[in-house]
Amino acid sequence: MSDNLHQPLTRLNIFSIKGVQMRTFHITWFTFFVCFFGWFGLAPLMPAIKDDLHLDKPQIGNLVIASVSGTVIARLLIGRLCDTWGPRKTYTALLLAGAIPVMCVGLAHDYTSFLLFRLAISIIGASFVITQFHTSMMFAPQIKGTANAVAGGWGNLGGGITNMTMPLIFAAMVAAGYTKPEAWRYAMVFPGMLMLIAAFLYWRFTKDTPAGNFSEMERTNGRKKTNYGVLKDWRVWALSLAYAVCFGMEITFDNVAALHFVQEYKLSLATAGFCAGLFGFMNLFARALGGIFADKIGKLYGLWGKGILLALVLLLEGFGLILFAKSGSFGAAIFFMILFALFLKMANGATYAITPFIDEKNVGLVSGIVGAGGNVGGMLFGFLFKARGITYADAFSYIGMIVIGVSLIILVTRFSKAERRVRIKVAIG
Repeated sequence: MSDNLHQPLTRLNIFSIKGVQMRTFHITWFTFFVCFFGWFGLAPLMPAIKDDLHLDKPQIGNLVIASVSGTVIARLLIGRLCDTWGPRKTYTALLLAGAIPVMCVGLAHDYTSFLLFRLAISIIGASFVITQFHTSMMFAPQIKGTANAVAGGWGNLGGGITNMTMPLIFAAMVAAGYTKPEAWRYAMVFPGMLMLIAAFLYWRFTKDTPAGNFSEMERTNGRKKTNYGVLKDWRVWALSLAYAVCFGMEITFDNVAALHFVQEYKLSLATAGFCAGLFGFMNLFARALGGIFADKIGKLYGLWGKGILLALVLLLEGFGLILFAKSGSFGAAIFFMILFALFLKMANGATYAITPFIDEKNVGLVSGIVGAGGNVGGMLFGFLFKARGITYADAFSYIGMIVIGVSLIILVTRFSKAERRVRIKVAIG
């Protein structure tokens, strides 16, 4: 395929904003970045919120679960809407709907109301599915993995920047004379406003495909129908399982990292937020590495090679998590956190280097199912962090063992079934 105004691009020039493809690429990763401020803006403020609302460990665990559970259903629905409405309308609607609970969460004054707001905010996590769907529309098969990984990684970077930034906004509010209970509430208006700005940018400056918006194009019957037969494909569920233990662990860590560092190493809120932010900051390049390596391996060994890569980085993620859990000092904890973060985020990228090739006529549905798997993982991991008899370090260790087990499942999964068809399409295109 040639790089022109109406075709998916065959190369990714990250320094360009020329053409609808690259303009959409940059807007979609930026929008996903902003969504992390709304989705996880409360996480680094939890030590202050815990004191304000008098939360205990099980309640905090329930909040961790709530922060990802609504996303499970939302991602399934959003994937279907991407196939029918198109990503432009879907993303704009999600941003407008999600901004409401983000800006209104400050109205919560007890555990129950806060839990309900946290559950409502969790729908923002469905933004990832739209990001991956939209990027897949803009790039050719040989570069999809890299483009998806870079867009997803730079968007996920918002999780790290959020951990660093929100405590500073909180501190500025306190310095301005607000009490701590007031400061965390007013701080959440900031991500809500960012989401409204992103909604305007998305609606005004993106298109569903290089050829135009779905509503402007002649829709074929094949495009209108959703093939639910893809649910019988084991590869979809294997990828969901993989994403459950990589992205699921990522959002879990985003939720508990600051609190873990405060409790385990007696750090201040700002310092703990900075340390937690280092984990998210790895998304600047680590997820992209997973996609780049997957694309290069895919050219030589097809989806089979991509599957082997995914199994390997999951295995290394699991061992890194266990080493982090066993860290005997703060310095060792930071080192092993960076180590397991590298492989975890590479696994994220490698997963979505395979996902768009499972069923190319139902990319939204498959992306939604795999993406929902990530949130199911985050939700289930949350139960470990709410249990009274399990320390946070124990929970990290148990998850590491689970990740190792999943890596073995991925190793024996055959992803290459659709590869010949994809290569034929590339050759013809």
